[in-house]
Amino acid sequence: MAELGLCSRREADEWIAQGWVRVNGQVAAMGLQVGPHDRIDVDRAAQGQQRQQVTILLHKPMGYVSGQAEDGHTPAVALINPRMHWKDDPSRTRFAPAQLRGLAPCGRLDIDSVGLLVLTQDGRVARQLIGEDSTVDKEYLVRVQYGERTLDVRSAFPADKLALLNHGLSLDGQPLKPALVEWQNPEQLRFVLREGKKRQIRRMCEQVGLKVVGLKRIRIGQVLLGKLPPGQWRYLAPGETF
Repeated sequence: MAELGLCSRREADEWIAQGWVRVNGQVAAMGLQVGPHDRIDVDRAAQGQQRQQVTILLHKPMGYVSGQAEDGHTPAVALINPRMHWKDDPSRTRFAPAQLRGLAPCGRLDIDSVGLLVLTQDGRVARQLIGEDSTVDKEYLVRVQYGERTLDVRSAFPADKLALLNHGLSLDGQPLKPALVEWQNPEQLRFVLREGKKRQIRRMCEQVGLKVVGLKRIRIGQVLLGKLPPGQWRYLAPGETF
């Protein structure tokens, strides 16, 4: 069911336990083996439950961790409350405490980084963004310094090292996928990545002698951070896709 994009694996287990899944007309049992020629039907109750799931876009400020609380730092999900809901949210969805149940971040944004963070209850969204076969790209603006150079870094940074940032580096013994890295202005690089290893951009920059002094994610797929203020959040609107 997850491979067909119907739901997440966790949701599949819940639906089967509820008796909401039929295979070839028979109520499915947990662990049932299903082949490509079997017919899977899902009860409307499951589909209704899935429609109530929310995906939230947060402008994560510095000092918050993306996932679980660690080392005394506050998780970003703590900002998902009515007080921090963006007043200009175009969605008509209203906040309810049940929306926090199972709400999880899709990807990393470390404590010193800011920008667009996606949190979702929908396993299909999570798989699209962070699944092994994900093709959704992410865009970042990265302010850097080169040695003691903090101004007009572009003029001092060698072209061959910029080429390495685009393709040729490895992390944790694995070659990185090709990226798009170019100068946004004399002190800031624009990164577009299709993968998200832990602290990837900072570690890439270290390998070519750059120090990251500011990092902001401004886009995930087709969804932009836009005018969403730091620390505030909005819902992914109906019809809005990554």
